Amino acid sequence: MAIEELRAELEQRRASMQTRLSSIKKDVTQEHSGDSAEQAQERENDEVIDAIGNETRQSLHAIQVALDKIADGTYGDCEKCGANIEAGRLQAIPESNCCMSCAD
Repeated sequence: MAIEELRAELEQRRASMQTRLSSIKKDVTQEHSGDSAEQAQERENDEVIDAIGNETRQSLHAIQVALDKIADGTYGDCEKCGANIEAGRLQAIPESNCCMSCAD
């Protein structure tokens, strides 16, 4: 897969994550109503939504780092050992920042 295809994939993932994060923010800001049992359940749901939001923000950051590396010509270099990240790994996870050996 060529760098341009990987960049397009990353940009598509970024757009998808941004849409997801927007939806999560909307869910978190909803007002809770009902009895105390319903409110307790809604607070538990808020914790799950918050965790998903944090995971989404981390994914967005990783995607942006990968896009920045494409721009500066360092994309595909392992951050730990400096070796080339395997093409198959980049195809599967375009935002990978380390090779398979270092990922273990």
